[in-house]
Amino acid sequence: MAEKAEKAVKTEKPAKTEKKEKKPFFLIRFFRSIKKFFRDTFTEMKKIVWPSKKQVINNTLVVIAVVIVAGLVIFGLDNLFGLILKLILRT
Repeated sequence: MAEKAEKAVKTEKPAKTEKKEKKPFFLIRFFRSIKKFFRDTFTEMKKIVWPSKKQVINNTLVVIAVVIVAGLVIFGLDNLFGLILKLILRT
């Protein structure tokens, strides 16, 4: 029984004698958050693995080729459907 009383005494919360911490002024918090944003951004930029010049050139050529092929396909389908529409409207 005495042990329970000791445990109860230990679990009691100490009295709050400290003053509540005052929050910094709005502008100070704002500029701190901006500073933190740029610091975090710079840290993340260090982690990026940039592609080599050869990879960039290769990827660029692939994109250009795909755009040209897609443009030719769309051009061909547009002409085909236009021809079909002319044939339908002629009759």
